[in-house]
Amino acid sequence: MSAKYHNYLIILVVATFLASCRADGNYTGTEYAPNMYHPVAYEPLKQVTDKDAGWIVTSNGKDSISEYYSSNPYNPHQMTMRLPVEGTIPRRAYTAAQEENSDVYFISKNIHPDSIEYSSRVLKNPIPLSDNIVAEGEVLYMTYCSPCHGETGKGDGLVGQQYKGVPNFAAGRMTTLTEGHLWHTITFGRGRMWPYGSQIDPADRWKIVHYVQKLQNQK
Repeated sequence: MSAKYHNYLIILVVATFLASCRADGNYTGTEYAPNMYHPVAYEPLKQVTDKDAGWIVTSNGKDSISEYYSSNPYNPHQMTMRLPVEGTIPRRAYTAAQEENSDVYFISKNIHPDSIEYSSRVLKNPIPLSDNIVAEGEVLYMTYCSPCHGETGKGDGLVGQQYKGVPNFAAGRMTTLTEGHLWHTITFGRGRMWPYGSQIDPADRWKIVHYVQKLQNQK
């Protein structure tokens, strides 16, 4: 191929490349296997069996796909939610009925992060004290609290040794902190302690409070 035609070929390739780079936002390119990125969403808590109740329409390029609303054709009886497989372990065995039926539950849902004095006066532990609950609280404490506060609550955990200033639950004013004060601190944090409200659910926080109160009374 002569140098002249070789140059023409390079110009043609470059021109083709530039022509394909359009700034037209209406053209999104060609999609292959669009169902891989545009799945049909099903409402898991709804089961509509009347086909006249409504349809959802999804667009697949030039074609439109109509899917029966909240009825999954791949499940038995077109059910949108399946039972857990046999042997599934629940996230936690504790049912918070006692807590949710108490005034403490409703009050604590509306506590402001800056209202620790109010929490200290008003909030009472809604979970009845028992050896089993304290044992559960100990497991939770060892998981979330002991790295700073230490296994015996003396502030000598491995992180606490570096972080400095972690208090001893069995010394000074720490022995007088109320259950509401402890729960509020776990939930929203205080001073150098970070909040754990997003990591530990409310019932488990109250179990930790039971265990911390045991540490407060240790000799």
